[in-house]
Amino acid sequence: MSVYEKLTPVLTKRWLSPDAWRLDVYEQLDGYAAMRKALQAHPDDLIALIKDSGLRGRGGAGFPTGLKWGFIPQNDGKPHYLVVNADEGEPGTCKDLPLMTHDPHSLLEGVIIASYAIRSNRAFIYIRGEAVHAARRLRNAVAEAYKAGYLGKNILGTGFDLDVVVHSGAGAYICGEETALLDSLEGFRGQPRLRPPFPATHGLYACPTVVNNVGTIASVPYIVLGGAAWWKTMGTEKSSGPMIYSLSGRVKNPGQYECSMGVTLRELIELAGGMLPGHELKFWTPGGSSTPLLAAQHIDTAMDFESVAAAGSILGTTATQIFSDQDCPVYATYRWLEFYHHESCGKCTPCREGNYWMVRVYRRILTGHGTHEDLDTLLDTADNILGRSFCGLGDGATSSVTSSLQYFKQDYLDYIEGRKQPVLSVRALAGAH
Repeated sequence: MSVYEKLTPVLTKRWLSPDAWRLDVYEQLDGYAAMRKALQAHPDDLIALIKDSGLRGRGGAGFPTGLKWGFIPQNDGKPHYLVVNADEGEPGTCKDLPLMTHDPHSLLEGVIIASYAIRSNRAFIYIRGEAVHAARRLRNAVAEAYKAGYLGKNILGTGFDLDVVVHSGAGAYICGEETALLDSLEGFRGQPRLRPPFPATHGLYACPTVVNNVGTIASVPYIVLGGAAWWKTMGTEKSSGPMIYSLSGRVKNPGQYECSMGVTLRELIELAGGMLPGHELKFWTPGGSSTPLLAAQHIDTAMDFESVAAAGSILGTTATQIFSDQDCPVYATYRWLEFYHHESCGKCTPCREGNYWMVRVYRRILTGHGTHEDLDTLLDTADNILGRSFCGLGDGATSSVTSSLQYFKQDYLDYIEGRKQPVLSVRALAGAH
């Protein structure tokens, strides 16, 4: 069996079609057929369909999508909202931006179907502020959809009304956390909310709200057209469907590879043309910088939610960063920690202070001034952040610290004991950049 047979282009099938972002081209490629079918169904039947498909959130947590939709209370007298989390900002993550750039109408069609299912007449797409090109494509797609009668009042004569707003955030990583996103959308500073209450009952403007990732919502039209049984022919029993794996780093052909969930890292690297000449796999992230590192011995790990968890990490956003024997796990962790320290919203003490001090410990180690006690300090600080921070940002920041110490403690000791040359200047020790 050729490794290329592992590719299952579903969400990515239009990406190479010329001008697929335009409405007329999208409609030639089955565009909005699922919407027409869905608007003839009962909303509860659509929720049941998504439940039956086993679709799980593509934003990192992997929560069952149909179950989340089913949490929305009905006949409560309040407006319902759908919010699409397009604030893709984690290092290594790059699947939502190309989807919105190359195929924005697939996301819009999913928005229409999901909004109809949860009885929402207003939907928001919250996109990262730096993603200017993708935002332009989305706004153009929204304008085309309004002109075609797919958005607005009485869509296709069904009596269903829907308005869609594309909102550009200010570029804060914390706004990828769903409640911080909601605060930002309401005009406040992006900081996570205390839960409960949960967004399903008290979300945007204190009303019932579904927050889903771009990839999750864009999957919906394909399930409506193909059916739950077809969707489950891909993936595994508990992780159904295809997934877009974003490979970056020391591979010949970095990029997005859509495969059935359960494909192994070895197969993904082969799809990407193999490792770069002269490089051997040393460590990698299954789902971005907030997921624990895995080592070369995990190369045959199946890339689905359960298998990656069993290996000691998290599938996350499937941002698969590949590092070789020419890369340093200590330095990589330091750079990620700098990111999390910078992006911490500062609301809670463990994350705000813990990341600040861990960055400084790493600087000490990487300038050649580290001590053996620094390793205990790092583990103790990570322990005081994990499970004690207000949201998942703090937890994610500790992942690479504890996992790199688990698999690559010798690399730390080489800096501390003088076998490795410092990679940072003494100026870094004083906090200079």
